[in-house]
Amino acid sequence: MTKKNKEDLSILKVVDTIVEGIQEKKGSNITVLDLTSVENTITSYFVICEGESNVHADAVAEAVEQYVKEQANEKPFHVEGKENAQWILIDYLDIVVHVFQKPTRKFYNLETLWADAPRTDIAALD
Repeated sequence: MTKKNKEDLSILKVVDTIVEGIQEKKGSNITVLDLTSVENTITSYFVICEGESNVHADAVAEAVEQYVKEQANEKPFHVEGKENAQWILIDYLDIVVHVFQKPTRKFYNLETLWADAPRTDIAALD
């Protein structure tokens, strides 16, 4: 296995860990955009989800940070948006997590802006 393949698997493991953190706090409408084949992107993956309120969005973001720290030993490079929790961005450089409240997600519609990227919608846990 090449170094590049190992790095890709490591990044995918972190993506899976992020999804687990979101699911732990009942974040909804989880979408993963694979930006690796899109030219001139700032990151490799977007993980997008929703929280129902400011408190819920913040709890989802905190769970993501905790899961990634515990399971992948990584801390975010940058976090912003926790002040109002309408759109919390957690930047892990190769992966950027977007925790939206529904109206804000609909307004910015990142999935349409990055429509060239392969998209995976994660089914909700019951």
